Amino acid sequence: MSRFEPHPELRPAVVTGASSGIGQATAVALAALGHPVVLGARRVAQCEDTAAEIRSNGGDAFAIHLDLADGDSIKRFAAAATDTLGNVEILVSNAAQNRAGSVLDTDAESFEDVLSVNLAGTHRLVLAMAPAMTERTRGDIVFVTSDVAVSPRPSMAAYVTSKWGLEGYVRSLQMEFEGTGVRATIVRPGPTLTGMGMDWDPEVTAEVIEEWAAWGFARHSNFMRPKGVALAIVAAVTLPRGTHATTIELQPEAPIREVGQ
Repeated sequence: MSRFEPHPELRPAVVTGASSGIGQATAVALAALGHPVVLGARRVAQCEDTAAEIRSNGGDAFAIHLDLADGDSIKRFAAAATDTLGNVEILVSNAAQNRAGSVLDTDAESFEDVLSVNLAGTHRLVLAMAPAMTERTRGDIVFVTSDVAVSPRPSMAAYVTSKWGLEGYVRSLQMEFEGTGVRATIVRPGPTLTGMGMDWDPEVTAEVIEEWAAWGFARHSNFMRPKGVALAIVAAVTLPRGTHATTIELQPEAPIREVGQ
């Protein structure tokens, strides 16, 4: 028996990478609709701050530590989320790691670290939470990828590889889930203002952005806000049964042109 008994129409949800950015915004958006939410991340104190804010606004939210690089942490997280919410029906797999570096400048250990979180960690999370969904013939799993999966960029060797691989993983999963009542959705955002990459050296960041622009990946200066991406995720999981949003790609809208331009 879970510690929390939600209204039957308000589906319990788990959001990873919920300490900031897209994950945090998604947890807030789901809770605003009445869904009880577990927020998971390494920075659990920030998750608790968000959960407390949700609760102060009348929602139900709980913060649980999660480290996708640690298999035991994933198992503990999945068990605690289920113990807290009961049957989890929505899983937003958003947590990821990103490191700047070209192919030849990325050592094997750093490369493996990113893949361990973004691919192997995601798979462990699915193994821990998806079987119960298929048994109940109901569930939504949203995987937040990136437009680098279809438009690879230089100087992000490990991240590009991980997101490319993740989309292949989800494509296979979609076929395997067919007829189970579980929907797997790819949400593929373009440039978004989040905390990811903010710990890079400023000089490295400037060099990377300059290189992206040289390859045509910066058509304009606008970035999306996390809330916009979160609303797309919410739209996918709140579609009526019988309708499956397999892939949603999001890009920042360009600045409005001045008259005469």
